[in-house]
Amino acid sequence: MVTTMRTATTRSALVFMLSLGGMYAAQASVDLIAVGSINGTYEDLSSRTAPPLENGVAGNRLGGIGSGIAYAGGTTFLALPDRGPNAVSFNSAEDDTVSYIPRFQTFNLSLAPNPDYDAASTSSLPLVLTPTLRSTTLLSSPTPLTYGDGTAVGLGSGAPALNSRRTFYFSGRSDNFDPTQLSTNPRNARLDPESIRVSNDGLSVFISDEYGPHVYQFDRPTGHRVRSFTLPDELAVKLSSAVGNTEISGNTVGRVANKGMEGLAITPDGKTLVGAMQAPLEQDTNSVIRLVSIDIRSGAAHEYAYQLTTGSGVSDIVAINDHEFLLDERDGKGLGDGSVAKVKQLFRVDLRGAADITGKSGDLSAFAVPKSLFLNIVAQLNAKGITSDLVPAKIEGTAFGPDVKVGGATRHTLYVANDNDFLASVNGVDNPNKFFVFAFDDADLPGFQPQPVREQDFLECGFDFDL
Repeated sequence: MVTTMRTATTRSALVFMLSLGGMYAAQASVDLIAVGSINGTYEDLSSRTAPPLENGVAGNRLGGIGSGIAYAGGTTFLALPDRGPNAVSFNSAEDDTVSYIPRFQTFNLSLAPNPDYDAASTSSLPLVLTPTLRSTTLLSSPTPLTYGDGTAVGLGSGAPALNSRRTFYFSGRSDNFDPTQLSTNPRNARLDPESIRVSNDGLSVFISDEYGPHVYQFDRPTGHRVRSFTLPDELAVKLSSAVGNTEISGNTVGRVANKGMEGLAITPDGKTLVGAMQAPLEQDTNSVIRLVSIDIRSGAAHEYAYQLTTGSGVSDIVAINDHEFLLDERDGKGLGDGSVAKVKQLFRVDLRGAADITGKSGDLSAFAVPKSLFLNIVAQLNAKGITSDLVPAKIEGTAFGPDVKVGGATRHTLYVANDNDFLASVNGVDNPNKFFVFAFDDADLPGFQPQPVREQDFLECGFDFDL
């Protein structure tokens, strides 16, 4: 189901001609050039999901949208919330998850010169980012899914009321699974989407899921799932539970609950997906996580080792070219956690010649791919006057965007977004959805190849496909 506020606006050119008359001198370094913000009290455009969820939160709260972000051509980006507003306690037997229908949001993220820019001020930014929500697309399957009946957790059925004969919506509720199957069973209705990428033709989206883990392909205009990629069984758990801690204690092999496939990249040629597990598998040690490459045409998968440096896990991965990637390694500190941010770093890795670790376990550090620091996000934001207590705790979404022209020089862009856990404020402090835009040059990221996504303007009109 797709809902929209208006028809698509005029397409924007890939390269923005934003000249500031030389006021901002381009330099060979990564620079924060704009910040955009969306109030955490807003609702999205899926009015049919607006009724309150089990915990009382509106079912169309516009939150968590920085769990994943993808460039879709022109000034269009897709933003991905995770499994829903479960930060409000109501049922521990359900891990406080609710019947939120997973979705992606289509935004216009437009950049314009900042009329108040002051080159002499370190906190002043040359551009202004304005986010505009264009549509909301719910994620579903055209074939039946497995839902929990709710009796074990004191709730009703986990099947969404919006389901119809040919549309079966995914849900964030943690009991929506078949206990007789591996957690990677594609018929499970529970979905915790964490990263999103767009196909080169602009017609499909690929989404990674923590519950399985899974990697799914969806039809972008309708939100219907069209394919499930088969992942290695060693990523799955045999004992699934509605309670994450029970899953963790009951399995010795597979992903750790709530720390499954957190990131997903697509190579610029559109041929390969690379997923990143957030944390080490149950059978792995020494802070090594797994990267999983998937050939989109054949479905063939390979695994590689990545050594964590200082963060508690990896939240996203984005492709530089067909063999190099940036990984978002972070802790959970900062705004939204009531603490001070310390680690939000992007590391560059090269999978060329890396050893395939499929079937191996234990200490995999000897197989770890080479890495180097590309960007210290906390340091960059601090340098622009954003104190560490205001740096979002969950910096989770990364995407390369269109080139911009700043001070007469054309520069590449990198967009970074946060997951605010659907909480409009924390301890009385505003906790918005935010987008940070960084500019960089070829010298900063040698070998960078932008993905040539074909911009699509869909006439989205809100109907389900129960024909």
